[in-house]
Amino acid sequence: MKTKTAITAFLIFAIILALPPLALIFTGHPNLLVPHFWLIFAFITGLTFLVMVAIIITKQVNPENYAQTFLATTVFKLLACLAFLVVFIMKIKVDKPVFVGNFFYLYFLNTAFEVYVLLRNLRNQNLK
Repeated sequence: MKTKTAITAFLIFAIILALPPLALIFTGHPNLLVPHFWLIFAFITGLTFLVMVAIIITKQVNPENYAQTFLATTVFKLLACLAFLVVFIMKIKVDKPVFVGNFFYLYFLNTAFEVYVLLRNLRNQNLK
C-alpha cells in the first residue's frame, strides 16, 4: 500500500468512525457518549495514524523489520492508551459502562484498521 493510498484510506476510516457518535449527538442521545468523547477519539485515532505511518515508512526503508515495527508500535499504542485512560478517569468523572463502551468502540476499530493495513501490505509483498 502506497503512502498516499494509506493516508486516504485512513481519512475515510476516521470519517466513518466519527459518524455513529455524531448520529448519537444529533438524534438526542448524547448521554451515550462520555464527556470529552472527541478528546478520546482524537487521541486514539492520532495514535493509529502514527502507527500506520511508522509501519509504512519502515516498509519503505527496511522491509525486514516490518513485523517487529508493527508489534512495537501496537504495544506502544496499547500502553499509551492505558496511560491516557488512567489520567482521563482520574481527572473526569464518567459513567463507567458508557466509558468502557466508548473506549472499546474506538480502540478495537482502530486496531482492526491497523491489522487491515498490515494484511494489505503483506499481501502486496507476496505478490512481488
